[in-house]
Amino acid sequence: MGTIFSYIIQLGASVMMPIIFTVIGMLIGMRPGQALKSGLFVGVGFVGLGIVTALLTTNFNAPLTDISDLYHLQLSIFDMGWPSAASVAYNTAVGALIIPICLGVNLLMLITKTTRTINIDLWNYWHFAFIGAVVYFVTGQSLAWGYFAAIVCYIVTLVCADLTAERFQQYYPEVEGISIPQPFCQSFMPFAIVIGRVLDSIPGFDRIDIDADGLKRKFGVMGEPLVLGVVVGLLIGVLARQDVKGALTLGITMGAVMELIPRVTRLFIEGLMPISNKTREIVARRFSGRRIYIGMSPALVIGHPTTLVVSLLLIPTVLVLAIVLPGNQFLPLASLAGMFYLFPIVLPYTRGNVAKTFITGLVALTVGLYFVTDMAPDFTQAAQAVYAATGDSAAHIPEGFMGGSLDFSSALFGWVTYRLAAYLPYIGPALLVALTVGLMTYNRRRILGDEQPAASHNDNN
Repeated sequence: MGTIFSYIIQLGASVMMPIIFTVIGMLIGMRPGQALKSGLFVGVGFVGLGIVTALLTTNFNAPLTDISDLYHLQLSIFDMGWPSAASVAYNTAVGALIIPICLGVNLLMLITKTTRTINIDLWNYWHFAFIGAVVYFVTGQSLAWGYFAAIVCYIVTLVCADLTAERFQQYYPEVEGISIPQPFCQSFMPFAIVIGRVLDSIPGFDRIDIDADGLKRKFGVMGEPLVLGVVVGLLIGVLARQDVKGALTLGITMGAVMELIPRVTRLFIEGLMPISNKTREIVARRFSGRRIYIGMSPALVIGHPTTLVVSLLLIPTVLVLAIVLPGNQFLPLASLAGMFYLFPIVLPYTRGNVAKTFITGLVALTVGLYFVTDMAPDFTQAAQAVYAATGDSAAHIPEGFMGGSLDFSSALFGWVTYRLAAYLPYIGPALLVALTVGLMTYNRRRILGDEQPAASHNDNN
């Protein structure tokens, strides 16, 4: 079974997800041609997004490395990017069976009404496998503790996907019936809530209410993500001491990324919505009074203008932060493409306010840099073990460095689960069990409370 799922994973999201969506579409009663078309649109979306983000990483890694060398900014933790984290996740005993185990947990939670989300974003299960894999190595290759950490993270994420679903769908009306069960995204939801309340308590701050459209009205063409992208790209080129051609190329490339991401994400929505609509019809017909959410990748909505603008502003800001923060040893370079994935759950809480979103991202990433620094020795141990066993170049860390990645190593859920499961014997796991049981119980009460009025209404009719 491990070999089968390992093969499926190696197909990659652009191949695996179209197959999954086509099968799901036919199972729920869509015509084969319609199901295939929906699946292919999702696949094309993943291919397009991969090409666009590759534009960013391929063209900017060298200039950013040059900036690091020119200004003597080298830190001891090498940015491995998400491919290294995914390699560590799926090339271990924990990752081999993470998909069937998590699907089983999901099914059990649906039956017990402790979640409404069906998480079909199978590719991103590597996030759960990654945290389980790191704990697996820290605890002396204990499969039990590795799976424990992965399952705890999975349950917490499913409940948070439910808790944020209504607000998410209200803010992004084009994705009705969708929730986001990705732990990296959900990890920034507590920051959005707490920081939002703090900012709301500051007299006069509510007057700074500018969204992406407001930026365009206030600054004209300079407020467009496309133009901001060109400006940031040019700035990076100048700092890297590129010639005029090189700086202009970086500017146009960054502008292209800002313009293409929203266009690519429309393909996801075009492919997903027929499946989502058909699912809601079935649920309404067969499970009267019950709501079911389809758990999908946040890639659906990363093209939002506020996400693009704030990501652009945070890229140079985080580079400066990484240099000046005392105790930080991680300089994000390869991971910068993951910046866009911070905000899909943050925006519904900041209501797209650029200032609030920027401050939330800044605080979350400041904390996240320390998370990456703290996890780096154990990330390195796991990556070295995977590289020695498989020869996978994605897991190879340059000599003299430790390894790290902004993708999920900087996430609150992952770091807390890792720390409590691996470094606080008995007490840590007990706290994690109490947290997951408490969240499941609370969510079940919410679900039953919502279903009772609907059931009474149906009985009266």
